Amino acid sequence: MPASDDLTLLIEAAREAGKIALRYTGPEARVWDKPGGAGPVTEADLAVNAMLERELQAARPSYGWLSEETEDNADRLGREQVFIVDPLDGTRSFMEGARTWAHALATVAHGEVQAAVIYLPMMDKLYSAAKGAGAFLNGEPIAPSSRDSLLGASILAARPALAPEHWRRVPDIKRSHRPSLAYRTALVAEGRYDAMLTLRPTWEWDIAAGDLILREAGAATSDRYGARLRFNNADPRQMGMVAAPRALHENLTGALAPKGAVPRF
Repeated sequence: MPASDDLTLLIEAAREAGKIALRYTGPEARVWDKPGGAGPVTEADLAVNAMLERELQAARPSYGWLSEETEDNADRLGREQVFIVDPLDGTRSFMEGARTWAHALATVAHGEVQAAVIYLPMMDKLYSAAKGAGAFLNGEPIAPSSRDSLLGASILAARPALAPEHWRRVPDIKRSHRPSLAYRTALVAEGRYDAMLTLRPTWEWDIAAGDLILREAGAATSDRYGARLRFNNADPRQMGMVAAPRALHENLTGALAPKGAVPRF
């Protein structure tokens, strides 16, 4: 299926997901704790996931399925193409009534993202990309910043990511944070921040859509050690993510401690 066709499908699904999520008032939505300390899930997460799984798989029955809110199985590993979905990224923000939660949807073929959407309904911001066709925010082209120096760079990261053990030398940067990983990737793709990084093992559904949007915008992406990101793995986690304009990305990954030098999380 052409990436452009998949993108049209994802955009329609993301907008419908937004309509469903907005029926629930964040602080009043019913909440459950996932097993094993995996965090909260709300009735909005589950309702959006049910719609996406039903509609997307009906539209593309040959595609596999990987979602934060669906029990995983090995069937997807034998599919040439797969949906990777976070029905509601930033659940805690949603619960607090904040605006910065998102729906993140992607299609992947042979490990590489082909089409991607990140949609923030409460801000009416829809980021989109199809492989080879550029990246857009509400239909307008976007691009990352032009910064190449780490000194003074604005970087989206959680505070623990700047602990000295993760770096050859902790850089002098301006740190900010957004709870939604998908939104962090989008903000870098549109140049509002210079870079983003997360150093913990990172679920594919949090970053698959952002990976393509970033690369189509002109940024570089990798895991924390500079390796290329490949998706639909048996263990659907990456070794973190680093995203930035190409020259800054090289400087950023070069400043991080090498593989084997960092304590395991």
